[in-house]
Amino acid sequence: MGDQAAAAAARALGARRSVEARVSGSGAQVRKLDYERNKLHKRLLRLAGEAIVDFGMIEAGDRVMVCLSGGKDSYALLDLLRTLRSRAPIDFELVAVNLDQKQPGFPGHVLPEYLRSLDVPFHIETQDTYSIVTRVIPQGRTMCSLCSRLRRGILYRVADELGATKIALGHHRDDILETFFLNLFFGGRLKSMPPKLVSDDGRHMVIRPLAYVKEEDLAAYAEWRAFPIIPCNLCGSQENLKRREIKQMLREWERRHPGRVENVFASLGRVVPSHLLDRSAWDFAALRITGEPFADGDRAFDPDPEFERPSGTG
Repeated sequence: MGDQAAAAAARALGARRSVEARVSGSGAQVRKLDYERNKLHKRLLRLAGEAIVDFGMIEAGDRVMVCLSGGKDSYALLDLLRTLRSRAPIDFELVAVNLDQKQPGFPGHVLPEYLRSLDVPFHIETQDTYSIVTRVIPQGRTMCSLCSRLRRGILYRVADELGATKIALGHHRDDILETFFLNLFFGGRLKSMPPKLVSDDGRHMVIRPLAYVKEEDLAAYAEWRAFPIIPCNLCGSQENLKRREIKQMLREWERRHPGRVENVFASLGRVVPSHLLDRSAWDFAALRITGEPFADGDRAFDPDPEFERPSGTG
């Protein structure tokens, strides 16, 4: 073989090996991506399932009305509940509901088309609350509070009409944490967003199966599943400024102090009323010396918990 032929053969071999390497690398990347997505799906199913069991959210024979807004959270909620329903040891029904509030530019065809593709029973409730809110609220003021109250009342009525025994909302772990800090910083209350509650009229049960799920996981899941997301700011309103501040604070904590946010969330389920100051939660006036061991007794001299050490210390 001449020098030119040998060089050409070498170049061809090198090119073939380069292509093979790229294909092999691409295949490895695809396998890794599939693995990560499978892990994410299993984690979301596990966390949603744990929340449902921990708080007794769904019972045999329930008809669960899944409130679908067109955002990532409610899409994920419906998707996960469908899978859990197929695997659950009990039988329950799902019906998806969307409230079309006649916001400018709302793509009314998106959700019906998506739900028909899933063969999921659904109901679209059309109520022009947007006109009511814009008429009542001065321009430039936030409309979210009134809009939320109107929406809630309509959804309660629809739940009755559909025979729904549970109303499922897509709030997640971050929503619960943000609400806790909003109440703490700006309301002076230790109060958050409960995973399960009875409505103020005493007639409806509201559940939040995503209570244990991180928002970042829902965002990744929505991207993977390619849900047809509908923007949440079609009405022109912006997210509450105080809530934005809390979001930023939690993101900064997570970046600088990994684990801190998770500990705060865990603390919401490990409350010790006897070591707070709420007399309605603990009857301090009735405390008496009994001479017997007392599980909620004095812990004033217990060692402090392990706090983070300043960076650079041993």
